Amino acid sequence: MRFLGRSLAALFLLALTAGLLAWAGQITLAALEDRRSRDGGGPPARERVLAANVIAAEAREIVPVLTAFGEVRARRVLELRAPVAGRVVELAPGFEEGGTVAADQVLLQVDPSAAEAALAVTRADLSGAEAEIRDAARGLDLAQAELAGAEAQRDLQRTALQRQQDLLERGVGASAAVEAAELALSAAEQTILTRRGAVAAAQTRIDSAALALDRARIALREAERDVADRSLRAAFAGQLSDVSVLRGGLVSANEQVATLIDPTALEVAFRLSAAQHARLLDERGALIGAPIRAILDVQGLTLEAAGTVTRESPAVGTGQTGRLVFAQLADPQGFRPGDFVRVAVEEPPLAAAIRLPSTALSPQMTVLVLGEEERLEEVPVTVLRRQGDDVLVAGPLDGREVVAERGPALGEGIRIRPLRPGADADSAAEAPRMITIDPATRARLKAVVEGNSRLPGDVKARMLARLDEDEVPAEMIARLEARSGG
Repeated sequence: MRFLGRSLAALFLLALTAGLLAWAGQITLAALEDRRSRDGGGPPARERVLAANVIAAEAREIVPVLTAFGEVRARRVLELRAPVAGRVVELAPGFEEGGTVAADQVLLQVDPSAAEAALAVTRADLSGAEAEIRDAARGLDLAQAELAGAEAQRDLQRTALQRQQDLLERGVGASAAVEAAELALSAAEQTILTRRGAVAAAQTRIDSAALALDRARIALREAERDVADRSLRAAFAGQLSDVSVLRGGLVSANEQVATLIDPTALEVAFRLSAAQHARLLDERGALIGAPIRAILDVQGLTLEAAGTVTRESPAVGTGQTGRLVFAQLADPQGFRPGDFVRVAVEEPPLAAAIRLPSTALSPQMTVLVLGEEERLEEVPVTVLRRQGDDVLVAGPLDGREVVAERGPALGEGIRIRPLRPGADADSAAEAPRMITIDPATRARLKAVVEGNSRLPGDVKARMLARLDEDEVPAEMIARLEARSGG
């Protein structure tokens, strides 16, 4: 029994030793196979050449356009207010929200009965004042005529006195007659004084009548103005907004009944930063009148209106920054006050600027330029402006080709295959050459793909799917044949 047990133990150890030797041989063969496939099984590694889009850099005069956002405002706005209190007895046909009115059109009328009655009274007063001044003029003429008669009577009395005195000196007259002539002359003198007082009174009456006439005329003008104030007229042609009165309603003095807006006189107010504002000034610090375009995007419909920068706000508002600038719109069809628009302002032109895509610029303000042997060179540039997805730069790039889209795999010294826009369009658009292969070749090429452990899973799946098609790209077959050594 002991011999049998030792024999079985020896057989077990022998089988275990053989299994371990077989396992070690398998591991060694797998390691050698992996080394051969990794080192000696393929062709020597070649330099990787990447394809990259390049564009030609051209230095020229470019007009930068800065973008801002602003609000459309009306340049001519008038608050329509009731000049007097009363009841509205008449409204214009277009006196409604959005209604169009003409210049000097009567928009509404307040009950003018009381004003018209007062006007009639003032006209009567004026007629009375005119009659009074005519009567005063006739009284003055009469007083002056009476004064002239009194003066003639005095002259006669003076002549009579002289005659009586001559008679008395010749001894044929009487002293009593001389005294009577002297009394008559004195009475004539007194009458002249009375008549002069009447003339003065008549002149005073004329002055008072003229003053009363002026007052009556002033009262008439006030009454006519009061009647005119009962009618509200449009100062200019436009559209009505904020209408708040109906026919038959009562209005108080200076009550706002509507707002009149001229839709053809609009401007846009937008805010710029201090740096942007400084680029729109001339040598004297005044605005250069830069042209602008106001753009309104409405559900796929774009409205544009050209304009010109006209003025700026003299002060920065509390809690605000930058500068508030106003631009007058030339033909604002479709725009309304209150619209929020995008404003494109043309800056002064830059003499030697190069327009590049923003993707060509690195954070270090450098670009990749195509050099000798199609290798990339890093060139620093100066950023002048940023224009949406583009940048305007200055630097030694004129006439050279710049990589349009930088990527992590691209850098200085990397060799690329440049793809130029517009060049070799026919060859770029040409489809790859396709060939048909037999089932044996298809199976062999699929085995080569499946046996390549270096290919990622998704790439391997795409290649196998292409090999299952009826026609396979000739370039792909050539690569697989070269890899397999067939």
